[in-house]
Amino acid sequence: MHLSPDDIIFWQQGVFKLNATIAFTWGLMLVLSVGSKLVTSRLSTGLQRSRWQNLLEIVVTGITKQIAEVGLSQPQKYIGFLGTLFLFVAMASLFTIVPGYEPPTGSLSTTTALAICVFVAVPLFGIEKSGLGEYLRAYLKPTFIMLPFNIISELSRTLALAARLFGNMMSGTMILAILLTITPFVFPIAMSVLGLLTGMVQAYIFSILAAVYIAAATRSRNTRPEPNEK
Repeated sequence: MHLSPDDIIFWQQGVFKLNATIAFTWGLMLVLSVGSKLVTSRLSTGLQRSRWQNLLEIVVTGITKQIAEVGLSQPQKYIGFLGTLFLFVAMASLFTIVPGYEPPTGSLSTTTALAICVFVAVPLFGIEKSGLGEYLRAYLKPTFIMLPFNIISELSRTLALAARLFGNMMSGTMILAILLTITPFVFPIAMSVLGLLTGMVQAYIFSILAAVYIAAATRSRNTRPEPNEK
């Protein structure tokens, strides 16, 4: 039983190695890239639409509504980033039905990389919305004494994002592996279905938390709300 896909080494030459985390991450990105290209290659604006386009519109509409409910007044601006996060984590869990596949989100390096993406994106969106000076001044509010605490808060929530996703994904894989060794096959199959559902929930939570952080960065820096914001 492998605690992490990092432990599965496909190729190694000196300090360079190709493990399951890297292989399945790039494979997953390839599938998502090719799949999105194929699905969007023949989009129709008429009444006659393919099933893939209908499914794509349902997913995009659902993600857009969730982003808007968080408090971001222009969800279309953020759907590229937040939607990609959701689809990557969700597909990483969904592909566990493929024999031999190990979800890259079961590696702390992958979840840390995703959390760092959020860590970088939050100030970028905040600076774009209110400007560099106004964004940086928010770290001194309500008083300059809060500067170290605000910085620690930014770092700690990044660590929490990575640890939460890693812990949930790894624990599900470990429980399934243990059950396969001590129980009949019926119960582990049911646990696999539950694991897929848990993976979808984790993808939702991860992307929603990222949206909440972005909303906080773009709204708390402005004293005047936008016309569309409540």
